[in-house]
Amino acid sequence: MLKERPQTQSALEFVCIDELVPQDHLLRKIDRVIDFSFLHDLVKDFYCVDNGRPALDPTLMFKLLFLGYLYGVRSERQLIRDIQVNVAFRWFLGLGLTDKIPDASTLSQNRIRRFNDSDVYQHIFDEIVLQAKEKKLVSGAILYTDSTHLKANANKKHFKKIQVAQERQAYMDDLDKAVEEDRLAHGKKSLPPAKKEVETREIKQSTTDPDSGYMVRDTKPKGFFYLDHRTVDSQCNIITDVHVTPGNVHDAVPYLARLDRQKERFDFKVRGVGLDAGYFTSAICYGVEERKLYAVMGYRRPTHRKGYFYKREYVYDAERDEYQCPQGESLIYKTTSREGYRHYQSDPSLCQRCPVRDKCTQNKDAVKTLTRHVWEDRKERVNQRRLTEVGKRIYARRKETVERSFADAKELHSYRYARFRGIKKVQAQCLLTAAAQNMKKIALMLK
Repeated sequence: MLKERPQTQSALEFVCIDELVPQDHLLRKIDRVIDFSFLHDLVKDFYCVDNGRPALDPTLMFKLLFLGYLYGVRSERQLIRDIQVNVAFRWFLGLGLTDKIPDASTLSQNRIRRFNDSDVYQHIFDEIVLQAKEKKLVSGAILYTDSTHLKANANKKHFKKIQVAQERQAYMDDLDKAVEEDRLAHGKKSLPPAKKEVETREIKQSTTDPDSGYMVRDTKPKGFFYLDHRTVDSQCNIITDVHVTPGNVHDAVPYLARLDRQKERFDFKVRGVGLDAGYFTSAICYGVEERKLYAVMGYRRPTHRKGYFYKREYVYDAERDEYQCPQGESLIYKTTSREGYRHYQSDPSLCQRCPVRDKCTQNKDAVKTLTRHVWEDRKERVNQRRLTEVGKRIYARRKETVERSFADAKELHSYRYARFRGIKKVQAQCLLTAAAQNMKKIALMLK
């Protein structure tokens, strides 16, 4: 029998907000395992003690932000509207059913004025990592690093071309020393001091968001992007580092400095790292070996001209310090360049009558030249680890750690686009997103 359902919304009811939130709700789990008391002490110096209007409780404000990043709400205005009707959100914030919700402009103005250009977001992220470490969810033994792109809030057609200075990388001093030692070992003179002229290169700079970088990568979209260089611990997939650069910065550039930062900040005893092929450079291989780390990196396909011999077909003899060509002839050492490459050259008198010369070189002087980096032996050792059983196990975990972390961020936390303009604001977005992911991971691991 069909009955009419009476309207009851206008009836007075005595309810407790705590009873309206399910016991297994994610926010209950987060509230049980995360200590938010550090927030008040962290930001108290940003507030005046005895002047002005009473401020919004900073713990409440940052919890508001966490809700937005936890549930992928990109708009602060939409976040406030959701809090007005979501009982679980009110409970998490410590608000009652009739308490007034802060205005969206309070969030935006605090971000723009009070915390702009501060490191408060980095401290918040670090504190969550430290809490995970206290709960034995982070070991720091094996770390996985990769990068993902966030589309900048900028039109790829609106740009200007500018000249920028080439920055000197941190490893260059070690490379200069290695080149000097290598030349002396081969009986060569020291290279003259490098010219002090600043080298520049031309780049596209967005007129909308100048901090972003124009990214051009195989299989990736072209345009203005930011890169999030993220590190994930192997034990429970806790994110241990987040660093944002423009989209035109190579993955390997910030890697070693960020690795050292984690070891110092969290006292990690790192034993090994897992990286994709983009990090397989001489400088990175040198850096991880100097730090005595077991590094495993992906395979990078060599560039090869069709119809010519592969470089691997030229066998290096370390004892004699020379290469053997496929015909068994020697390519002997000639010099070491400032860029760190040894040059090995063939005997032109032999190459002129070689039957396979067309597959070897088209040099007009009939000279075949091969280059070998002064740190090439380190690259070879790192490459061999990829083929060991231990190396295979370490590398296989990449898809379950850092790649999974990026996938979750993009699918569940609105991580495909930069919400703001400017690298510092995008850095804050990435740090708070990673902190929210870590809080969720901790809560689910300790449920």
